[in-house]
Amino acid sequence: MLFPILIAAAAGYLMGSLPFGYLIARSKGVNIFEVGSKSSGATNVLRVLGKGPGYLVFFLDMLKGAVPTLVGSVFMPLSVSEASFTGTGILFSGAYPGMIVGLVAAIIGHSFSCFTKFRGGKGVATATGGFLVLLPVATLIAGAVWIMAFYASRYVSLASILAAIALPAVAFLRHEPPLLQWLALFIAVLVIVRHRANIVRLRNGTENKFVKKKDPAP
Repeated sequence: MLFPILIAAAAGYLMGSLPFGYLIARSKGVNIFEVGSKSSGATNVLRVLGKGPGYLVFFLDMLKGAVPTLVGSVFMPLSVSEASFTGTGILFSGAYPGMIVGLVAAIIGHSFSCFTKFRGGKGVATATGGFLVLLPVATLIAGAVWIMAFYASRYVSLASILAAIALPAVAFLRHEPPLLQWLALFIAVLVIVRHRANIVRLRNGTENKFVKKKDPAP
């Protein structure tokens, strides 16, 4: 079992490390690590370069979480009788360990990419992509929390933190598989830790509200 887990971890990390935000910004002549929040995540790209590049990075970063999660199932024992689709998501009873390892490795790769000197984003979009595979209902509810919090406050960081808290809370309330409940809690803690500087600025009243860059006129 150790060898498939190692393969899932390596594949997840490499896919997660793909620096889409950095590459798309560079194609526009911008080093994303030198502007805005100095993050290669979708929020900073959206703020600096506008809707088109920002939404593209968000979509690609979500894929970086979804694909390794699905690929992780390939490396674990799985028979037709073990695979079924339920209302709480894709239930791969023999594949959960590989899927979880693939997702966690992808988030780490996104946050600490080997292609950008171990710099990256905060992992929210990548985690969202993976949890849409594992916990679609809880993820959609957490997404609704993000939307409400963002439009009420205009703070992306606050919305991300509240959504991160909502995900494990909903997973526990819905009695999702225990392994996924604890995974959601672990990822929520990781997201909050990655936002620790934002939390300090929120407490001090110095956090910047989101002001989207206007797309250039044709």
